[in-house]
Amino acid sequence: MKPASAPSALRVQAALGPRFAALEFDAGTRTAEEAARAIGCTAAEIAKSLVFRSASGRSVLVIASGANRVDEKKAAVILGEPIARADADFVREATGFAIGGVPPVAHATKPVVLIDETLMGFETIWAAAGTPNAVFRLTPAELVALTGGTIAAIAR
Repeated sequence: MKPASAPSALRVQAALGPRFAALEFDAGTRTAEEAARAIGCTAAEIAKSLVFRSASGRSVLVIASGANRVDEKKAAVILGEPIARADADFVREATGFAIGGVPPVAHATKPVVLIDETLMGFETIWAAAGTPNAVFRLTPAELVALTGGTIAAIAR
C-alpha cells in the first residue's frame, strides 16, 4: 500500500484530516473479500458503505461488516420508512463517488447513517477511501464519531 494519490481519495483524505491515512493498492479491491485479502484482515473487518434511497428520497448510508448482508426491512423499521438499493446515478449524485469506492465520509449530500453493530466488536476496521483501490484504517468509535451514525442491528 502507498499513500493515496487519486483525486477522489485525496478528497477523502482532506475530509479525514491528518489522524488518518488514505492508502491505495496497485489493484482494485471492489469487494470486501478482495480488500481483506489485499490488507491482510478478515472480510468482517471491512466496513462496506452501501447507499440506499429512502421512500422519501433521502440518501441512507448503511455501513456494514464485509461479512454481513444488510436486512433492508430492519433498516426501514429504524428509519421509519422503506428503503431500496440506490442505482449508480443516485449513488454518484448523493455521495460524489462511484459504487465500489464510496467512503463513509465526504459525501456531496449528508446522508442518514446506520452502522452495523457487528463492526463494534473489532479493534480496528478498514473503510473505502473514495476509489475501488483506496482504503483507510480506523476504530469503530472513530467511525461513529466521523459519521454521526446510529449503531443498529441491521445484519441478516
